[in-house]
Amino acid sequence: MNAPLPTIVVVLVEPRTPGNIGMVARAMANFGATELRLVNPCDYLAEAARRLAVDAVGHLESARVFPDLAAALGDCERSVAASRRSGKRRGAAIDVSQVARLCLQGPKLQRLALVFGREDAGLTSGEVACCTHTAAIATPGFLGSLNLAQAVLIFLYELSRSGMSGGSTGEVPTHDDFAPLFAQLARVLDRIAFLNPHRPEHVLTPLRRMLARGIATRHELELMRGIWSRLEESINDWRGRRRGDEKPG
Repeated sequence: MNAPLPTIVVVLVEPRTPGNIGMVARAMANFGATELRLVNPCDYLAEAARRLAVDAVGHLESARVFPDLAAALGDCERSVAASRRSGKRRGAAIDVSQVARLCLQGPKLQRLALVFGREDAGLTSGEVACCTHTAAIATPGFLGSLNLAQAVLIFLYELSRSGMSGGSTGEVPTHDDFAPLFAQLARVLDRIAFLNPHRPEHVLTPLRRMLARGIATRHELELMRGIWSRLEESINDWRGRRRGDEKPG
């Protein structure tokens, strides 16, 4: 028997079909995952959802609803966007089989979020950028996309095979913990004219992901915040970009 997954948070962004939400709840129950979070969902307590959840109706009734993805991820230390599409803001996707190895290194997490998008359009680039990792399910057939509940089931199965278990040391910073550092980062880079004012996300998104993946403990986060605070103080008298300086990409 594979290990249960007490630390997994399943996040569905704007799911549009009650039945799919019910099947996701059932898949979660199969693998011992209990925390379902919904971002602007359809009627997740509709009869179709209850019917397809079978004995996992309790997962629907205890689901938490959020206005946006950032709010849903606030107390999670790591997050994985399920997306097959690539791009500068999305980064390179790892295979679903690598999620446990790459996301669960170091101190134990309290919460790892698995983020799934709309049935017809998936996740936006901005939503993918909110997450620390991106993962995809390789499908060799001519039809690449999977049903929402099928995708959730495969992610949970792969994680259960890893033998991961719950129990956090409280050392790993959450998404909310990183927010002040990212705000400092944006202010300093804008002040020294390192950002393209029309496309700041081209620099900020990969930097945020690098820091979120590389900082493993709250102590390391505090150290990084101290460094950026001193940098911010040291450029108070700097006058900005000189005439003729090239704009950064």
